[in-house]
Amino acid sequence: MKFVYPARRVLLGAAAILSLTALPFTAAQASAISAMSVDGNAITMAFDSAIVGVSGMVLDGPRRLAIDVQGLTAGSATASGGPVMQTRVGQVKPGVGRVVFDLADYSVVRSASLSDDRKTLTLQLASASPREFSSAARAGRTLYGTPMALTGDVSGRGSVTVPLDAPAPYHLPIPPVSGRADKPLVVIDAGHGGHDPGSLSLDGRYREKDATLEIAKTIREELLKSGRVRVALTRSDDRFLILQERREIARRLHADLFISVHCDSAPGTSATGATVYTLSEVSSDQVAARLAAKENRSDVINGVDLGGQTNDVSSILIDLTQRETMNASSRFADLLQRDLTDQGVQFKTTYHRFAGLAVLKAPDVPAVLLESGYISDPGDLKLLFSKRYQHDLAVGVSRAVEAHFARRLGQTDIASRD
Repeated sequence: MKFVYPARRVLLGAAAILSLTALPFTAAQASAISAMSVDGNAITMAFDSAIVGVSGMVLDGPRRLAIDVQGLTAGSATASGGPVMQTRVGQVKPGVGRVVFDLADYSVVRSASLSDDRKTLTLQLASASPREFSSAARAGRTLYGTPMALTGDVSGRGSVTVPLDAPAPYHLPIPPVSGRADKPLVVIDAGHGGHDPGSLSLDGRYREKDATLEIAKTIREELLKSGRVRVALTRSDDRFLILQERREIARRLHADLFISVHCDSAPGTSATGATVYTLSEVSSDQVAARLAAKENRSDVINGVDLGGQTNDVSSILIDLTQRETMNASSRFADLLQRDLTDQGVQFKTTYHRFAGLAVLKAPDVPAVLLESGYISDPGDLKLLFSKRYQHDLAVGVSRAVEAHFARRLGQTDIASRD
């Protein structure tokens, strides 16, 4: 069964996936971070041996700064303060380690310096407007303290900007779908994965990506037991997907509902409870504007070619689709809070929040992001990795999903009789 929302199925052109050209660094010996600190807007990383190549880029949805270091081994180094909410270290690919700084607000790297012995990297951050941050994200990667053999456009002392090349043909990973073909489709997204561990427990032993995968799998099994929906997981193992891939998978599968599962984190241990996020009005307006401005608008809404329509007509149709999608998302968020509370899941006082999260920006698929608890809180941490709590989450989500589609079916039946 396919539920047709008013002016639905806005089809975004597949996002171009960019890749770096091979960088002519020589093989670097393994390095580890010996110290890391945040002092005001300055981030300092000290390494136990000289590093050969280091680069950085800002990323949006959520806002973060990623620093890639040749030869860096994963470790537990962490720092926070100023514009940095938390830090995590992992392997982005063999031979390259990545340090990710989650940013509290819009910040960009104004300057970067590498010490003469190449053992200390200092990054000076500065506040930026949303437009400046988006521009920096689009600019891509900047190399710091580059060997002289590397050529490029010099952007400042000790750094060079490397252009991104178009990749080989990219195929979006489409996961299998389970359930009867005539049932509505729910896509469950386990947040983070692969080299991106997500938030970490205070002792660094437990990772968000592991909790979200177990919760997503449990939700999937509970939904399939009901027999009322089809289900797909964006990832069923420890793999990395960019945010745009996650929402695009839902759109390619023509999903009727998208649920992204995450675990929250905060400094200290006082924050607890679950939260549900849906797309904000401002973010919705920005997405609709970008869609309407695209030169090729064919197949934007439910397979209808808008190429012959004026920008004004296209904008109205896209806006109608987005508004209904946002309303449906908000209604489902209320159902989710009700049914999860009935299962004993504790929520923060403000259980429903709005944000411009990239994973929620599909204009024609109702979507929520469920922060299932705080991995930074010892009490919530025990729950997140317990089978009982995962089961309670799955039962609550399943009941909310059933209520959501029952309401939609009732509205469809009423509309068909009018």
